[in-house]
This record gives sequence, structure tokens and C-alpha cells, in this order.
Amino acid sequence: MENLRGILFMILAMAGFALEDLFIKLLSSHVPVSQILIILGFSGTAVFLIIAILTHAPILQRDLLNRPVIIRTFCELFAALFFVSAIALTPLSSAVSILMITPLMVTMGAAVFFGEKVGWRRWSAVMIGFIGVLLILRPGFDSFMPASLLAVIATIFLAVRDLVTRAMQFEISTTTVSMYAFLACGISGFIAMPFYSAMVIPSSIEIVYLISATFVGVIGYYAVVLATRNGDVSVISPFRYSRLLFAMLLSIIILSERPDLLTLSGASIILVSGIYTFIREGRLKQIH
Repeated sequence: MENLRGILFMILAMAGFALEDLFIKLLSSHVPVSQILIILGFSGTAVFLIIAILTHAPILQRDLLNRPVIIRTFCELFAALFFVSAIALTPLSSAVSILMITPLMVTMGAAVFFGEKVGWRRWSAVMIGFIGVLLILRPGFDSFMPASLLAVIATIFLAVRDLVTRAMQFEISTTTVSMYAFLACGISGFIAMPFYSAMVIPSSIEIVYLISATFVGVIGYYAVVLATRNGDVSVISPFRYSRLLFAMLLSIIILSERPDLLTLSGASIILVSGIYTFIREGRLKQIH
């Protein structure tokens, strides 16, 4: 029953993140990426600050000055910068598909930097997953979109963030971590300002999109925490890939995107290889 609750919370979180991506995509047609990052980042920071005050979660901790936390925050900053830029400049379906390679990159990083034992099956899954990314990117072909590399760069920062989190020898309140993640997102907007057009006054519908994106983003963060606290991580983690399914549906239904066969094939390969890696890691942990 606990695993079922965890799975439902994870699916809810991924639906929230997919909706957040959709609102960002809709906003990016008129509102510059830098402004989107600033508004969403600082709005989310304010929400989590209020939650921290109400729940007496520590806002300032000595552990926040440790190198792993600082590196993690910088990774959050640049991951937000590059991924939101990718959403704005490329089809939503392809950007989210590429993002799904992150867990496979974490597996690879754990083997290379932490000496974690990774067997040939998981290495094969990682390599196959990267083939899926190449099918989406199609370097060297006329359909290649250089802006898609922004999503690849974002996954690198997200993978480093997750690896650093694994290496932490101390615990920080989830509310505090979430607050600083949104703060990093807001700061990334100022870094992006020289590369995008001047700020604009959002229309009424764009204000609704901004409020909605903040709301579903906060819900997504909280649902992920509830998911991991309500079941076995090895059982729940594969359901992270439901974000890809939600993103595909939203991009087709709302944005009228039509992913071609290669994009769908690449996304399917990433999906299968990622789920296999999660399942394999779960079995190995049970054995040990």
C-alpha cells in the first residue's frame, strides 16, 4: 500500500512538472526566458520561504555553506538556465525526451567518480540510452537543431547535482533545499538577461500562466518528496518517466507538435533503457 501511494505521488509530481514545462513553453512565445526564470524562481522561493516559516524549517544552516551544497545549488542554477532555454527554443517533446537521459548519466557518473560497480547490463542500457538521444538530436543531418544541445547541457548539470546529493554526509530540510533551488532558478534569470530581449509587461493570460507554472512546480517538488517517503525508491523511481508521456501528450494536444518517427523512437529507447536501469539497480540492492 505504501508503494502504491508513493507511485501515485510520483505520477502526480511528473504531471506537475510536465504542466510547468507546458506553461513555460506557452510563455516563451512573448515573455523572454530571463524574465520567466526570474519570476518563477523568486515566486517559488517566496512560497517555500512561507512554508519554512510555518513549519519551522531552518532557513539558514551552517551546512548550507559546505562545498557539496554550494555545487548542488550552482548545478540547479545552470540546469534551470539551459533547460528553460531549450524548452523555449526547441519542441517541448524533444527537450523533455533528452532530459530523461539524466538518470542514465547519474549511473555512469557513479561508476566513474564513486567507483560504484556497474555491470555490463547497466552499461549497455546507458549506451543504448545515448543512442536514443542521438536519434532525437540527429547531428550532421538537416533536421539537427543546435539549440537541442542546451537540453543535453542541462542534463549534465542535473546529473552532477544528483551525484553531489548522493555524496552528502548530512541532511538538510527538504523545504530549505527546495527554497534554495528556486532561488538559484531566479538568479539564473539575471545571468540570462544579456542573451534575451528586454522584459515585457505580461498580459492577463500570461500572468495566469506564470501563477499556474509556480503552483504546479511547487506541487511537483512536494509530491516527489512525499513519493520517496511513502515507498521503496527502486519501485517508485521508474515512474519518473511518466513525465515524458505527459509531455508528449501535452505537446501534441495543446501545442500541436507532431514528433517524427525518429524522435518517438529515440524517446522510446531512452524510456526503456532508463526503466531497465532503475529495475536492475533495485534488484542489485535487494541482493546486497
